[in-house]
Amino acid sequence: MLKSLSTSLIVRGILALAVGIMALAWPGVTVLALVILFAVYAFIAAGLEAMRAFGGGAQTGPVAGHLLLGLADLAASVIALTWPGPTALVLVLIVASWAAMAGVVEIAAAFRAGEPTGTRALLVLGGLASAAFGVALFARPGMGAVALALLFGLFNLIYGTSALTHGIELRQTRKTLHSVLREKPAA
Repeated sequence: MLKSLSTSLIVRGILALAVGIMALAWPGVTVLALVILFAVYAFIAAGLEAMRAFGGGAQTGPVAGHLLLGLADLAASVIALTWPGPTALVLVLIVASWAAMAGVVEIAAAFRAGEPTGTRALLVLGGLASAAFGVALFARPGMGAVALALLFGLFNLIYGTSALTHGIELRQTRKTLHSVLREKPAA
């Protein structure tokens, strides 16, 4: 089992490193790929909503609701594939809204009663960083899309390095464990 886990970590690390390098080298292609992934996700969601609508035990109200959701998902998929540029812009604005709101909530959480000073300071700093990121994305959404692609690439480089390192360490630990168990005399 250890060998398969170490192999899995090594393979995932190598793939993440490759994706990270590609995302950093071609951020525009990465943004387009993320829009296409969103379109595929929306298309699959439309199919699942249709399955829910016509699944057993559904009543008239839920059937109509699921069909409407399915049609909305299908429309989102078609729009994303037809107009990838505006879709990327909308996705950036959604991320910007999320970051700004999360920053405000994090800052508010810092002032809850009973928080230690260190935790409070970290929450304020994290909240300020998140809110500033959201504001920056709102201010320059075109550059924000490229920035998100570059952050995606950077994340994959960090994750890939970590997974690869852990996989190699796990493999070495397994070899050490096997050699120790072979040398140990039976009691």
